[in-house]
Amino acid sequence: MRIFGKWLGRVLLLLILAAVAVGIWKREEIERLIAVNSLFDADVIVENFSNMDRAFLTVDLPRGDGPTSDLPYGGPAYDLPDAAGAWISERALTSLLVLKAGEIRYEEYFLGTGPDDRRISWSIAKSYLSALFGTVLAEGAIDSLDDPVIRYAPELADSAYAPASIRDVLNMASGVKFDEDYLDYNSDINRMGRVVALGRELDDFTAALDARTGPPGEAWTYVSIDTHVVGMVIRGATGRSVTELMTQRIVQPLGLERDGYYITDGAGVAFVLGGLNFTTRDYARFGVMIEQDGRRAGTQIVPADWIADSTRPSAPTAPGKTGYGFQWWIPVGAEEGEFYGRGVYGQYLYIDQARDVVIVVTAADRKFRDPGVNAANIEMLRKIAQSL
Repeated sequence: MRIFGKWLGRVLLLLILAAVAVGIWKREEIERLIAVNSLFDADVIVENFSNMDRAFLTVDLPRGDGPTSDLPYGGPAYDLPDAAGAWISERALTSLLVLKAGEIRYEEYFLGTGPDDRRISWSIAKSYLSALFGTVLAEGAIDSLDDPVIRYAPELADSAYAPASIRDVLNMASGVKFDEDYLDYNSDINRMGRVVALGRELDDFTAALDARTGPPGEAWTYVSIDTHVVGMVIRGATGRSVTELMTQRIVQPLGLERDGYYITDGAGVAFVLGGLNFTTRDYARFGVMIEQDGRRAGTQIVPADWIADSTRPSAPTAPGKTGYGFQWWIPVGAEEGEFYGRGVYGQYLYIDQARDVVIVVTAADRKFRDPGVNAANIEMLRKIAQSL
């Protein structure tokens, strides 16, 4: 019995030592996985959204050596509409920046955040990728939006994306089955998050998707992985990384205040569907460029015709519902030139070209999916735009 006890003790010691060794070897992966699992917890969500580089692999988007572009204060004193204070609190806003004619009319930060915080964009990043895609299309690297995605991303030939066109994925009408339920631990969107957290490769994850809900182009379904495919097409068409292209063609011409960064997967591929991080003012600089038909400080950064094409409701959405273009949202009853980028947990880049208004919202709203929340947010953003 004594011999057995010594043997058992040695086995337990070896198991403990092995566990410690694995823990040290996989420490970064374990830490990232823990961070992902607690990313949206109420007591840390605000801080996490300003410090995503603590939890994920990242790559810099350097602002370059050029001067910071002007973002001046201007116009008469401005007060937010009635009920805006309650809205800011209820929706857990962390910043609100309102511009008219390129001038700041309102800027404020909440919940302990500040102007130097680089906040996570979530799906506003999709609208940035749309702008970048417009530059790639204009240079002729892609022949047509109706080209099959596998012409530029052949690694998807055996996946559910095989019959889809570039237009289909830009419109979120690929017909690929993808569960976007953030509340389900085993949903596709959460499995994808763990791929990023563990340093694995999103291209492999995407190529493994083999289920469809219907033919491409027939119905609109919000499928975030479609945006990753847009990124794969850009990389395949140009032979360059999205990070390099985004830095050269979008970030540096804008004259940002601070470097930005992308979250990446384990291969260094940018998390293009939601991984951008910039300051609120730097999001505004991008928004002003889009609002001004792709121009900033006298330079045409994105083709004007692409801005027009990408921000009109071209996707096969249901009648009377929110429209969708090429990675931009168009609200119900939109006036000409009214559209927005939107990210989970309450991020907005709202643009009203007719009124020359850009509004940036960052937030940590854990109730963002409650019925009516998005509609109420758009109603408030419209009130602000119309009150200027």
